[in-house]
Amino acid sequence: MKYLVLLRGLNVGGKNVLRMADFKRCLEQNGFSHVSTYIQSGNVIFDSEAKDVAQLTRKVQKALSKTCGYDSAIVLKSRDQLEAVVARAPREWKTGADLRRYVAFLRSPLTATRALGELEPRPGVDSVKAGEGVLYMSTLMSRLKQSGFTKVIGKEIYQQLTIRNYSTCQKILDLMQSK
Repeated sequence: MKYLVLLRGLNVGGKNVLRMADFKRCLEQNGFSHVSTYIQSGNVIFDSEAKDVAQLTRKVQKALSKTCGYDSAIVLKSRDQLEAVVARAPREWKTGADLRRYVAFLRSPLTATRALGELEPRPGVDSVKAGEGVLYMSTLMSRLKQSGFTKVIGKEIYQQLTIRNYSTCQKILDLMQSK
């Protein structure tokens, strides 16, 4: 089965530096197959026979901690789960040329309901919708500087989510489907 690991806060401003080649090698040494990475921001695809996502998440986190010294929770999604995330994106994302589109992947126990309550979208500028284990967040490109989403950085929930551009999600899904 194909899986995707999403790491948070990796290789940003010289902090949490982890080369993707090292992460790839770590997973291969721990029995995962067909390991590949996408860009340097912590997106890794691999195959595993495991079906229990929670148990698999713990195994990957333990391997990362022991082998790479990376001690942070991860988000792990199966190919089917990522397909659902991409397919359920808001309809306006398909035609909205003036939108910056992001998917915030939530780490358990954070729920979409709780995360929604913490965000401060600016009316007429930002839009946010809950999905299964994700938030779909968009901002008008023409009004980026007015977005209320930047305030999430100072909130407790910020440590419990990892954000990807929607185009990145689509590209990763394409990679997962082609292998």
